[in-house]
Amino acid sequence: MPGSANKVRITVGQQDVLKGIANSTTSALRLIQRANIVLLAFAGEDNQDIAKEVGVNRGAVAKFRRRWAKAWEKLILIECMQSRAGLRRAIEKVLSDAPRSGNPGKFTPEQVTQILALACEPPAKSGRPITHWTNPELADEAKKRGIVESISPSQVGRYLREAELQPHKSKYWLNAKEKDPQQFQQKVEVVCDTYLEAPRLYAEENTHTTCIDEMTGIQALERIAPAKPMQPGRIEAREFEYERHGTLTLIGNFHVVTGQLIAPTLGPTRTEGDFVHHVTQTVATDPAASWVFVVDNLNIHASESLVKSVANTCGIEQDLGKKRQKRSAEVTGKPQGVSVG
Repeated sequence: MPGSANKVRITVGQQDVLKGIANSTTSALRLIQRANIVLLAFAGEDNQDIAKEVGVNRGAVAKFRRRWAKAWEKLILIECMQSRAGLRRAIEKVLSDAPRSGNPGKFTPEQVTQILALACEPPAKSGRPITHWTNPELADEAKKRGIVESISPSQVGRYLREAELQPHKSKYWLNAKEKDPQQFQQKVEVVCDTYLEAPRLYAEENTHTTCIDEMTGIQALERIAPAKPMQPGRIEAREFEYERHGTLTLIGNFHVVTGQLIAPTLGPTRTEGDFVHHVTQTVATDPAASWVFVVDNLNIHASESLVKSVANTCGIEQDLGKKRQKRSAEVTGKPQGVSVG
């Protein structure tokens, strides 16, 4: 007589992870099947019904019921002590195939290390006209350098995944130009305080705090023919070809309190005069109010024309000094920005 099936226990967190694997469109089929085995076993179905529903034999169902029951207490500890990502990795390990002896690897550790080191180099160093490595490019370069006689792009991809390297991806980061940590901290605090103070200034002192930035190089494109409207059984068809009308620059204000975009400027250039005009037209939307503009260190944000325009708006008549000469430590200690009020 066949033995009784192992009892399957699951916590709420484990159930969520198993459902995520079972419903995944990127997980391996074997992981999806095994996650479903555990979920169906927990629901009380017997091995024969589970095997039919999942598409495996009864032996596989019994095997992973036993494996889950054996690993369950360890999974509880991992769930209590690690992140959700750590729990998912542990569950995937339980549902994965056990290591097999098989044939030894085709490539030596030294060759794998050299391939990974190659992936960390910029492609330009190899004379390739690309910005980021792809698996086929890496495989080809490894053969050209004599690291290996032959290797498939998929094998390169496996090595990259094991090393958690993603040469095809990148993200932006900001390099702080201020080398003095204390001064950098002070500037960060001033900017943060400006944002934190914005709601009170807006409510009590009729002061608008806005953040300004520019988007340059926006293509002004015009389709050479109008789009064809949607019809029964046919979606809208847009003209493929277009005519170029140069590029435009958008200068926008984000109101820190209301989230509104105030008086944006759209023009062909981003000059000193363009920025002065933008600030002037923004202030004109509420001339009775005070204004605080938070800007970056672009040169047009601290131009002579802007200083004169702000002084004229505020009725300042004293000597403003000379261009590129700092008036005092009090002035230079302020964050980059413009206040009008």
